[in-house]
Formats: sequence, C-alpha cells, structure tokens
Amino acid sequence: QVHAGESGGGLVQAGDSLRLSCAASGLTFTGYYMGWFRQAPGKEREFVAGISPNGGITYYADSVKGRFTISRDNAKNLVYLQMNSLKPEDTAVYYCARYIGSGSYYNRESYSYWGQGTQVTVSS
Repeated sequence: QVHAGESGGGLVQAGDSLRLSCAASGLTFTGYYMGWFRQAPGKEREFVAGISPNGGITYYADSVKGRFTISRDNAKNLVYLQMNSLKPEDTAVYYCARYIGSGSYYNRESYSYWGQGTQVTVSS
C-alpha cells in the first residue's frame, strides 16, 4: 500500500508538548508540499499546517499559529509537527498527507495518500 504513516500521538495534559512524525510508505515526500490535518469527534477534518518542498515556506491555521511548528527532513522522507502549549481543543486524530499539485493548500481535497492518523488527547 502507498500511504503516509503518522506516529507520536498520546495522552498529555494542557500545556504539554508532543512531536508527531509522518513517514512515507511506498511513496516519496521529496519535491511535494506536505500537510498536517486533524479531525475531532463529530467535526470535519481541518487543516493544521503545511510546508513547501524545501521547507522554506510554512503556513498554519490561526488556531495553532505560534504553538505548532511543521518541519521536514527530506533525506529521511519524514515530516514533523511539533506541538507546544497544547490545549484540550487540540484533541483530535492527526493526519499527514501529500499535496496533489492543484487546489488550495488549506483544503483537504487537495491532498492524497492519507495515513491512519495518530490520536492526540489533551486533558485539562
């Protein structure tokens, strides 16, 4: 199967940090924009952060700006999401995906090769 694979989630307290990783399975991330999304129970999957192929451009949802940092290691075919100052409202399943090459970077329909996601739960 060709997909991304997320890891690093867990149960933490408000104010804690986590670093999520996204690894490639059967595909490459090199040369592609990559994105992190999240989906809370009963809610739509929403954009969290994105990064350009060389890592020089990053963009974030307003809700995480200043707290989350997306980065990538192209040599290892990995994408990361460093999450600091976590809040209970950050609780969700987090997914990474590869941009398909057209459409808005903020739109989930513009991405493919979704993984199974990793659960992040933040207690108050």
